[in-house]
Amino acid sequence: MHFAGRPATNTGLKPLEYFSIMAAPVPSPFSGTSRFRCHMVSIIWLACTLAGCSFDLGSWGSDSEKPKQVAQKPTEDISARSVTDAQGYTTRGQVLAKSGKNEEALVEFGRALALDPYNAQALYGRGLIYQSEKQHQQAVEDFTAANGLTPQKVEPLLARATSYLALDKTREAAGDLDEAVQVDPNNAQAWSTRGLVYERLGDKAKAAASYTRAVALRPKDDAARSGLARTGG
Repeated sequence: MHFAGRPATNTGLKPLEYFSIMAAPVPSPFSGTSRFRCHMVSIIWLACTLAGCSFDLGSWGSDSEKPKQVAQKPTEDISARSVTDAQGYTTRGQVLAKSGKNEEALVEFGRALALDPYNAQALYGRGLIYQSEKQHQQAVEDFTAANGLTPQKVEPLLARATSYLALDKTREAAGDLDEAVQVDPNNAQAWSTRGLVYERLGDKAKAAASYTRAVALRPKDDAARSGLARTGG
């Protein structure tokens, strides 16, 4: 698999070329308004600059967080050594990805998953790379797997919602954000992005309620405040 090269940066991997989202038709009553389109670009970018696009996921992929059905498969037992080695590959993949070395990072994440298919960090990290390369369907698959392994984490849901938006699957994105605000009701970015999605769907009531919650949690969130003004909240 070949990926187009990307320059290394010191600010971390950008999960999505956000302006590409706007190239697809937007089924929204606001689709003709350039101000609203620019707002959607900025808020989608914000959706992955908070917690949703970090490669540092702490204890993700630990044995204690694996679903019971995974741990109970005797034919798929993973040795402690394999898990340790897999985490080493994952860490190297994260470092490479932050430096913009996507192809090398993909190799490391692939090695990690070959040893430990249930490594949520590697799945999530690989998903972010696919997302940055506009391979959104593959990104969705990895974020889905990461979410299944760590349903208590909001990051895969936010990331998957971003790829769904890029695929013009706004209702699927709304479903992820509904779940995200249940997983972490105090996540201002999840509420703000949920407001965007429901505004895009034409549901001003849900959009306004989401923006209101975002502003309550983060009063200086200008994007959410602007959304609230647009939706009459």
